[in-house]
Amino acid sequence: MDFRPAELENFPGYYIRRLQQIAVAVFMEEAQPWSVTPVQYAALSAVLRQPGVDQRTLARLIGFDASTIGSVIDRLEARGLMVRSGSPTDRRVRLLHVTPEGQALVQEAEPAVLRAQQRMLEPLPDEARARFMEQLAFLIAENDKLARAPSSAGEGRGG
Repeated sequence: MDFRPAELENFPGYYIRRLQQIAVAVFMEEAQPWSVTPVQYAALSAVLRQPGVDQRTLARLIGFDASTIGSVIDRLEARGLMVRSGSPTDRRVRLLHVTPEGQALVQEAEPAVLRAQQRMLEPLPDEARARFMEQLAFLIAENDKLARAPSSAGEGRGG
């Protein structure tokens, strides 16, 4: 057999997946006192910014699969951090609100979450950090339409 597969190190997806693993590990380390995952924190933050949003919109806002966002909300609801309420205009729609406990968690955890973001970029020189973030945002915007869970983050450009 003469076939030799391409080296993983030649694939941007390999590096993106590894960076995602690192991002989750650093987040979990920093946010450990609050026992919250990156997706749970993103959901709480998004609903705090847009109280009364529905589940499908929340999924789009945080770039998460709409078919599985319900389980994230279930866990937050079980912890008393978020509540669902009926929509006055559509009985099928459930609107989301963060409880005072959820708001307190986000407020307390935010410095740790920001620290996690800084830690991930720390190896880059200061002048390269903004450019790296711009390039990530550009790639997401241009490719967001290809995602299983497109986000509102991709709406500014090609997405």
